[in-house]
Amino acid sequence: IVTLLLEKGADIVAKDKDSQTPLSWAAWRGHEAIIRLLLENGAGVEVKGEDGQTPLWWAARRGHEACQGKNKLRGRCVVKLLLEKGAGVEVKDSRYGQTPLWWAAEKGHEAVVKLLLE
Repeated sequence: IVTLLLEKGADIVAKDKDSQTPLSWAAWRGHEAIIRLLLENGAGVEVKGEDGQTPLWWAARRGHEACQGKNKLRGRCVVKLLLEKGAGVEVKDSRYGQTPLWWAAEKGHEAVVKLLLE
């Protein structure tokens, strides 16, 4: 569906009422393939939502320990991909003043914490 939308000219940097982009939503849901597709088509890895949340912020907060299973969230894989594309680890959200690392630790995502510390 995302490929079709892109082919038809969908705006990949469009923001919803909370200033979240398709990339942010894909990161929140752990959809690695969609994130790759959006990044390949020009989505910005550092775009921020209303409260300063980046796609990495969402992926770290929602991170999961493993990258397995077709229908499972793959937050750790998403975090790695976003880091490879230049996402900033030290970017703080404006609501809580916390980094992706803080959120991963707060939520107990040990594998994501280790990845962010590398």
